[in-house]
Amino acid sequence: MRRRAPEFRRPARRRLSYWICLLIGISIAAGLVLFLFQHHHQDRFEPLLREKVVADEEITRESLNLTQELLSSSSYARQLADQMTLAKAYVVIAKEHHNLQLAWELSSHIRNGQRLLSQAAVRGKSITLEEAHPVVSRLAQLIYKAQDFHYDISTTITTLKSHTLALEERANAATAQSAEFGQLAAETMPKSLHCFNIKLTEEWFRNSSLMKLSEERRNLPRLVDNNLYHFCIFSDNVMATSVVVNSTASNADHPQQLVFHVVTDEVNYRAMTTWFLRNDFSGCTVEVRSIEEFNLLNTSFSPLVKQLMLAETRAYHFAGSSQDQNAESRLKDTNFASLLNHLRFYIPQIQPLLEKVVFLDDDVVVQKDLTPLFSVELHGNVVGAVETCLEAFHRFYKYINFSNPVVSSKFDPQACGWAFGMNIFDLIAWKKANVTAKYHYWREQNADKMIWKRGTLAPGLLAFYGLMEPLDQRWHVLGLGYDPEIDDRLIESAAVVHFNGNMKPWLKSSISRYKNLWEQYIDFSHPLIKDCIMH
Repeated sequence: MRRRAPEFRRPARRRLSYWICLLIGISIAAGLVLFLFQHHHQDRFEPLLREKVVADEEITRESLNLTQELLSSSSYARQLADQMTLAKAYVVIAKEHHNLQLAWELSSHIRNGQRLLSQAAVRGKSITLEEAHPVVSRLAQLIYKAQDFHYDISTTITTLKSHTLALEERANAATAQSAEFGQLAAETMPKSLHCFNIKLTEEWFRNSSLMKLSEERRNLPRLVDNNLYHFCIFSDNVMATSVVVNSTASNADHPQQLVFHVVTDEVNYRAMTTWFLRNDFSGCTVEVRSIEEFNLLNTSFSPLVKQLMLAETRAYHFAGSSQDQNAESRLKDTNFASLLNHLRFYIPQIQPLLEKVVFLDDDVVVQKDLTPLFSVELHGNVVGAVETCLEAFHRFYKYINFSNPVVSSKFDPQACGWAFGMNIFDLIAWKKANVTAKYHYWREQNADKMIWKRGTLAPGLLAFYGLMEPLDQRWHVLGLGYDPEIDDRLIESAAVVHFNGNMKPWLKSSISRYKNLWEQYIDFSHPLIKDCIMH
């Protein structure tokens, strides 16, 4: 009998185990692939789901518009806000009546209401009845309690009106005080210019020949020659006057034909005279005189001086001065700048032999030849000036009180204002129209300061009313002392630029954009200027 070979069974078993292993491997691989795919799919969509949840939350929050809630008459937020507004008014009234307990309780519940409104805005949900009722009911009880103290609506309205008026008065007082401080700063002499004046005065006393030379120049025929061009400047500021003279002479075609008549006060007379004797300005003539030389400025002739002699006016202009100082000596006080400012109304008396003059303020800079101004036809009028009524606030009614019947019967409140600072005066027509007498009349009418408060423009508008000839706007551009946005083209085309306002070019508060227009006419290499101005 034949034996079967043993290797015929073993290969069948091996094939079976091989397929089993293969299936198990495939299953594991498939499971691993499915696991990785599922994990990746979950990671991919999880941020989107999270963003969707956040967006849904934001939409829920935005669904509450607190402004609309407060405007809705049926919302609890509106009722709460109304109660709080009324409660705030009663807090003010309670404090005025010294009921501090009631004021404290009202303030406490007002804060609770504010907290409730804030919480509603944060969580994005409307205020519910349960939340609003305790605060609203307690405020209502306190308001009723306040009404029991006779804090009724009429009292509330009256109190609030009085508070409004008080606040308006305080605001007006603060505005007026600010203007006063600004004016004071503009009129104050900087330390550098004060040093400059002192050194010039010292030179006057050291050099006796200056006085003799000054006396000789007073008798020059040129000073009264009407074939020349005459300019008047009234100032106590030596450097500012020097800039006006230098800029005018530097831009003139024939500076030797220019004559400047400078009037200053007694304190600055020696410094002013020394400066113009020591320096030549393109060959022009400069005469310096002191205001004390003119006897016309007395109480019998000038109402201005008479008013300044009154006790009330003295207190207004000389606050803080000693009581035993007599009134005549006060008129010579260096703080008394009004006389210099008002000399423009006495030009025919100061220069009785001249026929035409150009008046220049000490805060102007001349950029072009001004001699053609003397040929401008004034058509019988006394003064030539640039009008300033392009804006409504430069009409007469802005400067003058038209509630005065004398004023309202003689002047048009809508009449166009005009500018002092660069003016041509026909002194023959002035004397014929007796303008100085008109100025005196209006000074007397304004003794109580009810027609205008201060300054020279208002009396000038009244005295020269109907006697003013409008000039081309390019002769005189204003505003460099307060307006930083004047068009460069307008400045370049101007014959005269005026630093009217409180930001004068010699002050630290000046507008830097315009300062070079003024400084270019100062010789900073001069020893005195080096010692005082540049240090």
